[in-house]
Amino acid sequence: MRVAFYSHDALGLGHIRRNLALANRLVDAGSIGSALLIGGAREAGALPMPPGVDSLTLPALTKSKQGGYRSRSLDVSLPTLLRLRAETIAAALDGYAPDVLIVDKHPQGFGGELTLGLRQLRERGDARVILGLREVLDDPATVREEWRTSGAAAVVEQHYDRVWVYGDPRLCDPVSEYALGPRVAAKVRYTGYLAPRDAAARRDRVAEVSELPPGRFALCLLGGGEDGGALADAFVRAPLPADMAALLVTGPFMPAAQRQALRAAAARRPDVHVLGFVPDPQRLLARADRVVSMGGYNTVCEVLGAERPVLAVPRERPRLEQLVRVERLAERGVVEVLRERALSPAAIGEWLARPAWPRPRPADVVDLDGLERIPALLGELFAQPLPDEEASFVAV
Repeated sequence: MRVAFYSHDALGLGHIRRNLALANRLVDAGSIGSALLIGGAREAGALPMPPGVDSLTLPALTKSKQGGYRSRSLDVSLPTLLRLRAETIAAALDGYAPDVLIVDKHPQGFGGELTLGLRQLRERGDARVILGLREVLDDPATVREEWRTSGAAAVVEQHYDRVWVYGDPRLCDPVSEYALGPRVAAKVRYTGYLAPRDAAARRDRVAEVSELPPGRFALCLLGGGEDGGALADAFVRAPLPADMAALLVTGPFMPAAQRQALRAAAARRPDVHVLGFVPDPQRLLARADRVVSMGGYNTVCEVLGAERPVLAVPRERPRLEQLVRVERLAERGVVEVLRERALSPAAIGEWLARPAWPRPRPADVVDLDGLERIPALLGELFAQPLPDEEASFVAV
């Protein structure tokens, strides 16, 4: 079986990393023979991929702080870029001929760039199509309006066989909160959070990371790093307990000037260390004493899976997705939240110095078994006939 994954990847590595985690799990389970990741993050090529998995990088988009989009590198207009990406996607799907296409977040692709590819798969008639949604997309009013104006629900009804929600409906249920409607709801399956659950094995591999400081250390993760400058600056200047060091991972998208300033600040403190891009942050999480992070989906999954104490400082512009996610997890007692307006070196230092609070094991209060369920959910989809097959059977 061949599976293709699509993600638009305008900001950070979250979409492509999520799809890579799914591909890894399906390959490990023997559910698929190969997978092609189609996305807009050229840094995907630096991520470790198992045999049978490869990536195709689209000309990249970038997203401004105000929420607008443009070409990241090419000197072309946004319509020209989208046409180029759409034709590339369609050609890849035609040539690779996947049995399954798993689409991240956008039913039509960014700016409708997936429409041509979806039409081709529908005309071919034998491919299953799955929409994968994070449990939180934004505040409910914004998502309802976006789905209404884009006609996303009609696209899901026409082109998609399943909607996989990568979360726990006890924390957030997109069907009800975003009013997805009964036809879309009938296609929904909740996977649970896609949390890595092999922390012990990864702890054994920590020695591979030679840059780790000795003894206790606090770890700061920024995802791709493009919008993490304020948190990174506060972290490297935070006062630390006497027996604790600090390790910041800037991410590959942080602007070079910000990265250089952070390295200069860290150079003045022997207890602060800065790394750029780390393909497998789980190895760091396995050794970290405390974690300070933003509230992106992948980072939250990794921290919960590693069972580390975490202070989340969520991004609040241009979307409220991260804030909604971490506040609901805070209600379950598995994270603490620091709002952007309260962010300061002193606030982070105070949290690092505070004794660890009694907290439940994340797996006891949040469903973290999403990656384990994915092979069975894919098998369930193929256990049922396609609509045309079902109609032919009834006609006979």
